[in-house]
Amino acid sequence: MHENQLTTPKSGLPIPENIRLYLDQMFQTHVARVLRQTGYNVIRASEVGQSRADDRQILKKAINDNRILVTLDEHFGDWVVLPLHKHSGVIRVKANPATADNILEILLPFLQRLFPDKIRNHLVILSSKHEKWVCTE
Repeated sequence: MHENQLTTPKSGLPIPENIRLYLDQMFQTHVARVLRQTGYNVIRASEVGQSRADDRQILKKAINDNRILVTLDEHFGDWVVLPLHKHSGVIRVKANPATADNILEILLPFLQRLFPDKIRNHLVILSSKHEKWVCTE
């Protein structure tokens, strides 16, 4: 664990507000609201003028703000379309159908055991049955 990372006293898990998330524009406000109510520091792309931004702009904003990008977009993981290098982490959620409840059912358990330093420079592809970690450095 990183020396500056705060953890909960009993579980040793990271305090949610220590995890800074940037939600791609395709996420409904309900997803952001639930994440915030759970204690996560969340910004949606559409809240900062990126509702029509392309993937490169979304990624650049997440990197500049030192936030973990959460997306449904399959281009994140296709290095021909969008190469990933140095970043705070990218989580690609694969939910079918991509309803807010299905997304949260996959995302929340993962975030509850996530240490931000561990995901740095990694793409994590999450589904209800699988979790794949890809180092992007």
